[in-house]
Order: sequence, then structure tokens, then C-alpha cells
Amino acid sequence: MNSYKLLTPGPLTTTSAVKKEMLSDRCTWDDDYKSITQKIRSQLLAFAGADPQEYTAVLMQGSGTFAVESVMTSAVSDEDKLLIVTNGAYGERIVQMADYIGLNYIEYRVSYDEQPEETELRALLAADGDITHIAMVHCETTTGILNPIDMVAGLSREYEKTLIIDAMSSFGGIEIDVAGLGIDYLISSANKCIQGVPGFGFVIAKLKKLKACQGVARSLSLDLYDQWKGMDKDGKWRFTSPTHVVAAFSKAIDELIEEGGVSARHERYSQNNRLLRHRLADIGIQAYVSEEKQSPIITTFLYPDDRFNFGEFYTYVKQRGYVIYPGKLTDVDTFRIGNIGEIYQEDIEQLCDIISDYMGGMRQ
Repeated sequence: MNSYKLLTPGPLTTTSAVKKEMLSDRCTWDDDYKSITQKIRSQLLAFAGADPQEYTAVLMQGSGTFAVESVMTSAVSDEDKLLIVTNGAYGERIVQMADYIGLNYIEYRVSYDEQPEETELRALLAADGDITHIAMVHCETTTGILNPIDMVAGLSREYEKTLIIDAMSSFGGIEIDVAGLGIDYLISSANKCIQGVPGFGFVIAKLKKLKACQGVARSLSLDLYDQWKGMDKDGKWRFTSPTHVVAAFSKAIDELIEEGGVSARHERYSQNNRLLRHRLADIGIQAYVSEEKQSPIITTFLYPDDRFNFGEFYTYVKQRGYVIYPGKLTDVDTFRIGNIGEIYQEDIEQLCDIISDYMGGMRQ
């Protein structure tokens, strides 16, 4: 049994109470279990500030990628055209999905350390009247950059497009006014900022848009419309549901509420992130993304010098109780540290002390 904590963007470190919920077996047909599903759906809408008369929450088996793909295959028809905003691997994964499904799309790509520009997006939308949908990742965990959801949502409303936001690594840790922004589909996962464990994702969907998706999906298991119709009756999942994970997620939601809700969690994550970046900067390790674009979720750090060996560094840190992430960039040597999950100031302080000791030894 390991005893280390995960400093990753998910799966992440969860509480003992969340883990304990998975010690009981539950029947998918039982009303007690189905009521857990319905409770979760209602609470997700509350976190999103979404009226159940206008929005619904649909849970989807699998990782967050499965939930994103369910939206792409169900919400974008053969007659539609999708504008995909990318500045990292997860935006590029949506492009990959579009290729697999055969969607009509264009990609607006900016560099990994830059946010999309309003003037450039506006020009694209003005020039191409065939565009019907916009898709963007809110927090790109490739780098930790936070994309301007308010700006993109404003353009989507102005040009009357359907807006799809991959909020995989931000929902629950950053307040998002889904209804106020006019987001049509918001996607996240159980094992992110709500601090559950991996096993399903979820989609907060505008009912008016979702009802128009009947028969669009090119996949049986990822048909978001059919998943909603089945689940909406009484909480029964269409296919075998991840019962242990669902129970754990329900407990994780309870803990989020006890902590003070999304705003309180955002504050804890932000404090963790500020402390991490400032302490590592003092040690001589600089962040890849500038501070004003940085999310409070995960940070990409540049190797401090040519002698730095990530494999040795990773092992040194892991042996002292923390697991970090390798970098995901191809042109720059980096590593990543997440600060979400059941992680507090004392963990970040201890981690930075460990890194400081490692760097001191390396420089001798």
C-alpha cells in the first residue's frame, strides 16, 4: 500500500471518507442507488448556477474523454460546422475526435503559452457563416493555462453559436456561471476538482439544445441524448454504471459543500498554487506560463538547467511522499505539479522543502 499524495490533475488525492464509500456494493436497480444518481445530477446543476427547467446533468461512464466525445458525436450534426480553439493537447484531442467522427470543423490554434485572441476569433466567426458550434478547453492541463471563458462565451452569444466548454479540470474548483455565460454544454469528470475517483464524466447541457440531438450520435454507448432520456426517468443508467465511483462522488460533493462550496475550494487551490510558484521561483525553478494566464489547478515548470534529470527528481520526491507529473511539451523540457485534491498549504510547504533539498544536493 502506497502512502504518497498525488500532485497531479487527476486522479488526485481523495479523503478517507470518499474512499470508504467504495467499500459497499450497490445494486444498479435499487431505488437507494438510483436516488444517489438523481441527487448528484441536481447538485451539479446547483454548482453550475443552472435552472433545472433550462438545464440538465447527464452522467456518462468512462473517463472525461468519453464524456467529451459523447458531446461531439451527439451535439454536432453532419449539417453543422465546429470551430475548435486549441492551445494544448486536450484541445487537440477534440480535433482528433472530430476527425474520427467525420465532423466538419476548422481549428483555431495558438501557441501553448498563449490564450486565444478575441480579434482573431471574431474575424473567423465573421468570415465563416457556416460555423454553428464553438468548442474550447477551459483549463489546459497540458500547461496549466486558463483560457478566457467569458470572452469566448460573449462571442458565442453575439454570433449565436452553440458553445461547448471542456471544463474537465476547472469545474468545482473555479466558479463558472454556466447559465449566465450561456454555455450550452459543459463537460467535466468525477476525478477532478470535486475530488471523486475516476470512472465517469458528466455533461451539464442546455435542455433546448439537447432535445434537438435525438438521432445525431454516431455511437451507441456515447449517445448523450439516449443517456439523458434513460437517466431522466428515475436515475437508472442505460448500461452498467460505476456504482462504487458514483457513491464516492456523492460523498465528495458533500465534502465540497462542507468546505464552503466552489468559492472556498477555489481559494484553497489558489493559495496552494501561489505558494508553489513563488517558493519554486525562489529555488530557481520558473513556471512556463505567465502568472496572469496561470490557472490555480496545475503548473508547468521549466527544467532549472541542463543537468536536471527528471527521472531522478521524480524518484527523490516520490520516496518522500509526493508524486508529480512529467511535462507534456515537445519543444521545451518541463515537468508539472498539480495542487488540487486533498492538498493543503502544509503539503505544498513540505514539497517545496523536499525540492529545495534536492536542488541543493544537485548543485554541490
